[in-house]
Amino acid sequence: MLFPGGIEATANGVLIFSAAAAALYLIIVNQRPTPLRSVVKTMAVGFLAALSFIEGGPVLLFAALLLSAVGDAFLSRDGEAMFLGGLASFLAAHLAYVGLFLGRGGGIARLSDDGWRIGVAAAIAVAALVVMALVWRRVRPTLALPMLAYTLAAVAMSVAALTLDRPWLVIGAVMFLASDALLATERFLLSAVSPHRAWLRQLVWILYYVAQATITLSILL
Repeated sequence: MLFPGGIEATANGVLIFSAAAAALYLIIVNQRPTPLRSVVKTMAVGFLAALSFIEGGPVLLFAALLLSAVGDAFLSRDGEAMFLGGLASFLAAHLAYVGLFLGRGGGIARLSDDGWRIGVAAAIAVAALVVMALVWRRVRPTLALPMLAYTLAAVAMSVAALTLDRPWLVIGAVMFLASDALLATERFLLSAVSPHRAWLRQLVWILYYVAQATITLSILL
């Protein structure tokens, strides 16, 4: 068990429930939207937020996870209004992560201390620019500016993670950004009848949940 006390300890139990909800959602991710499907999706990261609260984690970590769970609830439903709600929730979550990472790291100046940090930050920026350029032509005007703002926040979150000396947290942040890029690909670049949609949704969920769990545990442990 990752936390003291064995399987009967509250923290370990909450983590197990979170992983179980994530595994269940992976099975039903390609089913049509239903209230039960929404609840399962929301519970996965919602339990991580509860874990952060139980373990006395930083307020910004709890806020980021809670906002992410709200975003999951929005994105589990169809429609542009739900998508915008999810976008706003995750934008706020990314900003909470930026504050958390910069507050616990060495500041932006830390990026210049090691060449690999600058290299990874540059790669993140270029990849985000390419994905945004591809998606920009496919989205409706009402979504263009919100998605640009979200992309900037997601890139800032990943770059902020590079200011910490926690390799697993950096990996989690990059996985989070990768899940966003693949989600944009699935929603806006693939045709409605593409056979790749099903497995891509599963990959997005795996990357996203593992990213959130990795970041959470990197901070709490």
